[in-house]
Amino acid sequence: MNKSINTNPLVSTEMLIRKPVNIVFEAFIEPDITTKFWFTKSSGRLSEGKKVLWEWEMYGVSDEILVKELETNKRILIQSSNGTTVEWSFTSRNNNETMVNITNAGFTGNADEVLNHAIDAMGGYTMVLCGLKAYLEHGILLNLVADKAPDFHL
Repeated sequence: MNKSINTNPLVSTEMLIRKPVNIVFEAFIEPDITTKFWFTKSSGRLSEGKKVLWEWEMYGVSDEILVKELETNKRILIQSSNGTTVEWSFTSRNNNETMVNITNAGFTGNADEVLNHAIDAMGGYTMVLCGLKAYLEHGILLNLVADKAPDFHL
């Protein structure tokens, strides 16, 4: 059987965060906040045209990303070191609610590899949004990323 994918998968996940858009947007560009629910270390704040190194120290992995576009309180577009793109869209629903949508595209490899990367990304970005929601709405650090694969910690 020949395995092929006719289109490159586009991973998309979204979550309503009950906080104003400026607070939710800031959580993704300011590493002092982002490290509370996603990566453990960053070389700096996101700004358009800047390269930033994100680290997940417990797993010994990192990713150098390029911020391709940044529209305050509306959109962030990055390119990862593996060539994939990730876009965050922020939609204010009222003064105290923000819809966050994350899309990830550009997966490469054979059919199995592409599908595995897409499935992993879907789960990962959903987990990031859940961690963000718990932190911003309730002040709870869920440690989702660290606890997802505790046996793989360094």
